[in-house]
Amino acid sequence: MGETGKGHHMDREELHHNAGKQGTAKLLKGAAVLGAAAVLSKLLGTLQKIPLQNVAGDAAFGIYNAVYPLYILILFAATAGFPVAVSKFVAESVIHGDHREAKRIARISGTVLLGSGIVLFVLLYLGAGEIAGWIGIQQTEKAIRSVSFALLLAPTLAVLRGYFQGYQNMLPTAVSQVMEQLIRVITMVALLLYLVALAYDEEWIAAGATFGSVTGAAAGLVVMYVYWRKAMRNLSDSEEQEDGGSPKFQPLSTRQWVRRIAAYAIPVCLGAIVVPLLTLVDTFTMPRLLEASQGSELEAMRQFGLYNRGLPLVQLVVMVASSMSAVLVPAMADAKARGLTDVMRSRAEMSIRLSWLIGLGASFGLAFAAVPINIMLYKNSEASLTMAVLAFTALFSTLNAVSASVLQGAGAIHTPAQALLVAIVLKALGNVVLMPRWGIEGAALSAVIAYAAAAGLNLVQLRRCTGARFALRPYVIAPTLGVVAMGVCLAALQLLAMPAVAAWHVPERLSASAIALVGVAGGAAVYGLALLRSGSISREELRLMPELDRKLAPVLARIWPAGRSAGR
Repeated sequence: MGETGKGHHMDREELHHNAGKQGTAKLLKGAAVLGAAAVLSKLLGTLQKIPLQNVAGDAAFGIYNAVYPLYILILFAATAGFPVAVSKFVAESVIHGDHREAKRIARISGTVLLGSGIVLFVLLYLGAGEIAGWIGIQQTEKAIRSVSFALLLAPTLAVLRGYFQGYQNMLPTAVSQVMEQLIRVITMVALLLYLVALAYDEEWIAAGATFGSVTGAAAGLVVMYVYWRKAMRNLSDSEEQEDGGSPKFQPLSTRQWVRRIAAYAIPVCLGAIVVPLLTLVDTFTMPRLLEASQGSELEAMRQFGLYNRGLPLVQLVVMVASSMSAVLVPAMADAKARGLTDVMRSRAEMSIRLSWLIGLGASFGLAFAAVPINIMLYKNSEASLTMAVLAFTALFSTLNAVSASVLQGAGAIHTPAQALLVAIVLKALGNVVLMPRWGIEGAALSAVIAYAAAAGLNLVQLRRCTGARFALRPYVIAPTLGVVAMGVCLAALQLLAMPAVAAWHVPERLSASAIALVGVAGGAAVYGLALLRSGSISREELRLMPELDRKLAPVLARIWPAGRSAGR
């Protein structure tokens, strides 16, 4: 009997162990799916701006870039924290086996958010003219009204995503994110071609482009509704009865749930709006300053469009480089919980060093190749200097994103938001001081200063929290050699190739595209090999990425002879 009891006890332990392993595997798989979907949707969202500028021109591009950050700010302020709050409370209900209460949480949250979405829609739609006056460009009014309709749909979409995340089911969120961006891009391109063919002005074209956010939200909501209906069918009548018949805890009233969800979600919303606020500074300062210097609303928006040419490339670099952030937060939190200060310090040092090296190479590479990249993407080389200056925000934005993740994992959750608030003030002051003298180049320089300040503040706090040290050699000396080598290669390529393709009468955009693509690939290769050869990245660190290490093995065999490992 004792043996049998012991056997049952062992079986239960093994069962719990396996369940824990399955839960962890499910969580990691869900995080991977959601991460891949986020990268794909961000990629679609970033690249959609290029056809807008190509077809409609810089003025419509400028109007779109003035209005969209305002929508994102309002959307984040209204909804950003609610998926997190809903997923938390749904997960708690699921742990207690109360699926009925989980549905009730989703419905209460959906009702609250739908009400707030309707109020915000009315304010944005009716106040479009007033907001356009605050921006200083009346041509943004139609685009503001167009995008306001998305606020009727996005809140419900946010709640449904939070509900499924509470069940650790990330697939509905991932599919809806990709579908939302895909339909958004298709709508924008279709309306763009239609309105341009009918010779509508820039104001209407920009309004058509922003309307993609409405159809995208509708598509995402349809996807989530399909998953919701399927989930409701899978909950059997017996499970529903069991949930209601023997609750594991006293259910809260609707008012109590509203207060509890709001108390959890609102601080997250306030933290989330800091990032779009930094972008919104340009919306409320640049058009007015440009109109004052240019004397024309249309030319002001054209200049604003020229300024925004470099931003999609910067966003792509930051998106790729900061993809490590999803791993950093739990890794740092785990080390902190275990009291492993040495591990915290080494992880912080490695993540910051890698983000510095990636951001530095990308910034200089984009700056060196600004002219051919500009022609390749936007048909001419206008504002290439602005693009080159703005490229350096990639370095500091990457540092800012990665250091913020490290700080969050280390428990310093307020520092990144405070650093961005400082950046907002610096960006506004920089625009006011620098733009009257240097125009959009001044705005680009103020962006670099603002992001550099935010990254610097994060790094100071990170050193205090983790004891991380940043030595001179791996951050300055070795990467400088790589940057110089890359610059020489890119300069030689452009100086030799441009006269050759001109002599062969190759179309300018085609030749610029070839030079840009070859230059970016070649420059990245030269820079990467220089870092490997100098020891800025060690072979041990490269082995943490097995697939990349395997592909580079033949080259590395020449760089690192047998038995030798690159140091730092």
